[in-house]
Amino acid sequence: MVIPASSTEYLHVPATLPAGVDTGSTPVRIAVVAHRNDPDDDEWHTADWVDGAARILIGPDSSLELAAGDYRVWINLDPPGVENVVRKAGILSVT
Repeated sequence: MVIPASSTEYLHVPATLPAGVDTGSTPVRIAVVAHRNDPDDDEWHTADWVDGAARILIGPDSSLELAAGDYRVWINLDPPGVENVVRKAGILSVT
C-alpha cells in the first residue's frame, strides 16, 4: 500500500481468527515500524475490528503520524486460550 504523508485514513489489516473465535472476544493491536526487528512493546497500538479486518487511524491528527518512508506493518491477535499470534502483515510506503 502507498499513501501520501498528508493523508489521514484507516489502515486495514485482514486477519483470520481460529475457528469458533469471534472478533468481540479477541483484542487486536497493530504496529507500524520503520525497522526490521519485531516491534517493541511501546510500538503497538490498539486497533478496532471492522468486517473481519483490524483497523487503525494513521496520518496527521492521529496517534500514529508517519513521515515519508517504508514501514513494516505487524498485527497481534490475542484470542481466548493459549495463543497470542504475532504476524508481519505487509509493507506500507508513505510518500
